[in-house]
Amino acid sequence: MRDVPIDGDMIRLGQFLKLADLIETGGEAKILIASGDVTVNGEVDLRRGRQLHPGDVVEVLGRTARVVAE
Repeated sequence: MRDVPIDGDMIRLGQFLKLADLIETGGEAKILIASGDVTVNGEVDLRRGRQLHPGDVVEVLGRTARVVAE
């Protein structure tokens, strides 16, 4: 698992996937989230705009990243 620092106290799921290099494009994020291939804290989340906070763990296609405060 990789720790990925964010500015502020919140980031949206779609933005975090790209920041963490879990995906390459926003379009890829949209597809993977809509198809149920993304989990947040172990649960599938279909909302690209889901708010993530430090401590949240995101997994996509077997790759995992944790949100941490900068």
